[in-house]
Amino acid sequence: MSPKAPACPVCGEPSVAQTRPFCSPACRDRDLLQWLGEGYRVPGQQTDEASQKNANYGLDSEPD
Repeated sequence: MSPKAPACPVCGEPSVAQTRPFCSPACRDRDLLQWLGEGYRVPGQQTDEASQKNANYGLDSEPD
């Protein structure tokens, strides 16, 4: 008896070796688009407004 393939995290179908942990390139790409479109988020600390404004412009510190 062979072990059951883990389920695809997107659709729940059994995963395949070429696209593991996904079942197909379509599910792999759909998951990537979720990350790129900020559909998934990693929890973190809340930032204050000035830090957030600087982050929007790619700055690491307060302006002079």
